[in-house]
Amino acid sequence: MKKFDLNIERILENWETHHAIREIIANALDEQLLTKTKGVEIFKHGNSWIIRDFGRGIKYTHLTQNENQEKLASTNVIGKFGIGLKDALATFDRRGAIVSAKSKHGQITIAKSPKQGFQDIITLHAIIEDTVDPNFVGTEFELNGVTDKDIDDAKKLFLRFSGEEIIETTKQGQIVKRNKGYGNIYINGVKVAEEENFLFSYNITTLNSSIKKALNRERTNVGRTAYTDSIKKILLSSTKKEVVEMLVKDLTNINAGTAHDELGWLDVQEHSVKILNREGKYLFITSFEAMQYPDMIDQARNSGHEIITIPENLKLKVQDSKDLSGNPIVDIGQFILNYNDSFTFNFVDPEQLNDKEKAIYQYTQEIIDIFGGKPKKVKEIKISSTMRRDLFSGVETLGCWDEKSRSIIIDQKNLKTISNYSGTLIHELVHAKTGYGDVTRSFENGLTNAIGHICKQLLEK
Repeated sequence: MKKFDLNIERILENWETHHAIREIIANALDEQLLTKTKGVEIFKHGNSWIIRDFGRGIKYTHLTQNENQEKLASTNVIGKFGIGLKDALATFDRRGAIVSAKSKHGQITIAKSPKQGFQDIITLHAIIEDTVDPNFVGTEFELNGVTDKDIDDAKKLFLRFSGEEIIETTKQGQIVKRNKGYGNIYINGVKVAEEENFLFSYNITTLNSSIKKALNRERTNVGRTAYTDSIKKILLSSTKKEVVEMLVKDLTNINAGTAHDELGWLDVQEHSVKILNREGKYLFITSFEAMQYPDMIDQARNSGHEIITIPENLKLKVQDSKDLSGNPIVDIGQFILNYNDSFTFNFVDPEQLNDKEKAIYQYTQEIIDIFGGKPKKVKEIKISSTMRRDLFSGVETLGCWDEKSRSIIIDQKNLKTISNYSGTLIHELVHAKTGYGDVTRSFENGLTNAIGHICKQLLEK
């Protein structure tokens, strides 16, 4: 029998029994990962609880509180920061639990004993005895004096035992569907914090310097500032529709002040819109636009678009941008462009017009001459029996300037009267000449100038 002084100078007074059990489980899970052996077993045997892995077996050298170089070189292991086993043994002693560990290398128990060379100083020692089974596989911890609740509370600190479902795995970590009224923050599968207003739980597997610095000896109360950047990176790496739909759905709660905290990050909002736009037919609008253009919104719904209400600052961020597949984000402006591009005109040959329509149509060149001549942009004047609706007003337009085909297109209905035809034609000639759309100051000025010119022409005649 040998005595090994644990040299614990500062006892973690706030640790409960389940925190100590957590360290035993963490070591077992690490050993399973490093050795690729079968799963860790946690079970009750009589009045004791057993925690067993099937790795290489514990040695007394593991009781030194030094960073494990093997764990430092490995990803996804839990105990890479020299936190753990000695603190666990001290907590078991302080809480009145009896602990023993056995492997092929020996058996370990704990007891109070005088410090070597200082008989008046009593410290916690590990008692090292020879193994009773040199063929024993792995390490078995037996805990006596711990409750079922202690075990249950300890297991809840691990993602794998939490019952929470992993939705998506990224290079930075995992997005986890929370199953309680708060989000859990895990680092390599171990819980380090809770967030009351997070939409998801998260398991961070790529550790930056902020997290490494914030991970204290207690493994608790890691502040949000340490892991915010990592969680953003996890979300910005997400490509799964289920995640994005939950984020975008929560966007609608921003104006009401009830959205989860992740939705306060504009870059996460933008990323969500870019993924969702790629996945289906969506129209992203602001609440103001929804009130301003109800007919257009109805048209979008009727054409199979799902309406997503987003904040004004997000609209400005995604305006004229593209999704992850390189397609334009469908806001109101893009929806109108798509609608116009998809519309098919039914052009009518002038020879197919009836006599009354022909009589009015023959004034086309005279109207153009009165206007001041056909703008260079205009290639031809066309008549169509079908016209696309004005998505702002919900009514069919009388005519349009189609810049793509360099054509002014007039609704055939305008050929009922010379006033309707000439008024619509001049209106579209101004559009073609100025390049400005309706309800703009520049177009209004152009229209005023055209009316003035026509009046001058007529009065001089």
